[in-house]
Amino acid sequence: MSALSETDPSGAGFSPDRLARIGPWMDRLVAQGRLAGLSVTVARRGRIAFARACGQADLSRGTPFTLDTVTRIYSMTKPLTSVAVMQLYEQGLFQLDDPVSRILPEFTDMRVAVGGNRAKLETEPARRPITVRDLLTHTAGLTYGFMEATLVDAQYRAQGIDFLAREGTLAEMTERVARMPLLAQPGSAWNYSVATDVLGHYVAVLSGRPFADYLRENVIDPLGMVDTDFQVSPALMPRFCATYAYDRERRLSLFDDSVETAFAQPPAIASGGGGLVSTAADYQRFCRMILGGGALDGTRLLGRKTVALMLANHLPGDLAAMGTPRFAETSYTGIGFGLGFSVMLDPARAQILGTPGEVAWGGLASTAFWIDPAEDLSVVLMTQLVPSSALPIRRELRVLTYAALEA
Repeated sequence: MSALSETDPSGAGFSPDRLARIGPWMDRLVAQGRLAGLSVTVARRGRIAFARACGQADLSRGTPFTLDTVTRIYSMTKPLTSVAVMQLYEQGLFQLDDPVSRILPEFTDMRVAVGGNRAKLETEPARRPITVRDLLTHTAGLTYGFMEATLVDAQYRAQGIDFLAREGTLAEMTERVARMPLLAQPGSAWNYSVATDVLGHYVAVLSGRPFADYLRENVIDPLGMVDTDFQVSPALMPRFCATYAYDRERRLSLFDDSVETAFAQPPAIASGGGGLVSTAADYQRFCRMILGGGALDGTRLLGRKTVALMLANHLPGDLAAMGTPRFAETSYTGIGFGLGFSVMLDPARAQILGTPGEVAWGGLASTAFWIDPAEDLSVVLMTQLVPSSALPIRRELRVLTYAALEA
């Protein structure tokens, strides 16, 4: 179990009174029945300035939500997978503009959907191969079946493309993806997708290790993320959170039990896009590694120039210009994308407090984090409400946090 020890906020450059506003905000969310429970940790200048949890991790069992509660972090898995990819990049095993098909030949000669109907899609040849950078930046033309917005999404659902499935293998699921038409020409549009799951298979093939083993041995264990894994061990089960969604009356209803859950068993597929569980303390260790330019507590996972490359915007503009004006509850005007993270380009255009160069992402169950190198700041929000678009809590927390900065 990782520990979080809160220190004097003023020593980290915060107004104690202003930072303390986060507490009543959390209490209101729980008291109003909007969340069952949540935790917030704010770290700056190497110290924890705020760490608090409230509410319930499991309403039916009366389990309190604590700083050590284990949650499904879903897409907050993606940055860890991206770090694994870049470790292999540093070993000279590939270049970012390499065709993915050099290692995964099933992605040779891809085709792109241009019209048609559910019975028959019209396609054209891809104008260029999908590259590793396309996968890291979600510009490969892949998608998610749950988007339910396009005919390609429908084909993903029809073919059972789901990296959280309880049967099959990572290789088999990746091959299904490669048989699907692309949603757009590679590099032409930003579409959130299974790309990071494909990268998990890419890591497995390049390293010669099962992806779950590689990630544990080279990212999770070296960082001391002791409660982070693709399954919940029996020892961790008492701390595992239930997941909730709103019913038609906007009341919390059980989405996934904390005990009767797929996470209690080893997964059939280790999903690099959304398969991990973790805690606030563990994820703050990941954030500290990024703030440390790839190193934490004397252990280096990446070179500082590699981290700087990951945190840079790799799109020609913002996400809105790449075809995604909004995602979940967030406007994507003024937001770019790096190698595994969203990147703040212009807070004024994004209409939210922040800093150019700050990186972030979140998960399906409303977990979120952001890392602000200029302010030496990292914030982790843990809760379990599906979907993440249900409440604007991420944006509210950003305002509460940045408004408390003094020095």
